Order: sequence, then structure tokens, then C-alpha cells
Amino acid sequence: MAGRKRTYNVYVIELSRDVLQHNRFIDANPYMRADKPCVYVGSTCLTPAARYQQHLEGYKSNRYVRDYAIQLKPRLHANWQGYATRELAEAAEVKRAESLRRRGYAVWYGV
Repeated sequence: MAGRKRTYNVYVIELSRDVLQHNRFIDANPYMRADKPCVYVGSTCLTPAARYQQHLEGYKSNRYVRDYAIQLKPRLHANWQGYATRELAEAAEVKRAESLRRRGYAVWYGV
């Protein structure tokens, strides 16, 4: 990686609605809509696909992702890539998570 500048990305993973059996998840999403999916939003210095694979393998995995992941949702994170610092990516992660929550998605995020 010498000479290459590290960038950070935000990613979105669709979760099974079975995650709604957890009261903490439900309590965090009082305005979720039945027609919107449940999602996890995270940030990483990896590609979204590589980080998703790590979650599935149990490496630094969020339990909701590990237990309920369905698929990456590139359409929901395509414009949230290439942040220069971890701090900027984490701020974008919160912003993306909250924007999806306002649209009725049931969201969990890792910051």
C-alpha cells in the first residue's frame, strides 16, 4: 500500500426482518415502515464487499449483521465512498443511517 492514500467508505447491508425480534433494534426505530427493509450501516477502509465478507466470517462483526445479513445494498451506499479520514467516514455513516431512518428504514449503525 506504499504510496497509496487510504480512503474510507460507508456501506449498507440489508437485514432479515427477523432482526425485529430484538427490542433494542425496535426501540431504535420507532418510525420504521413495513414497506422499507431493515439495514445496517457501517464504515470501513476496505471495499464494502470485503467488509461485508468479514462480517459474515465473524471478524469484528456486528451481531445483527452476523445473524441476519441478506445482502449488500450498493444502491444505498454508492454515493457515500472515498472519505479521506476515518472521522469523516464515521460522520458520513451517522448521516447516512439517520437519513435512511427518516425515510422509514429500520436502521442499526456501528459508531
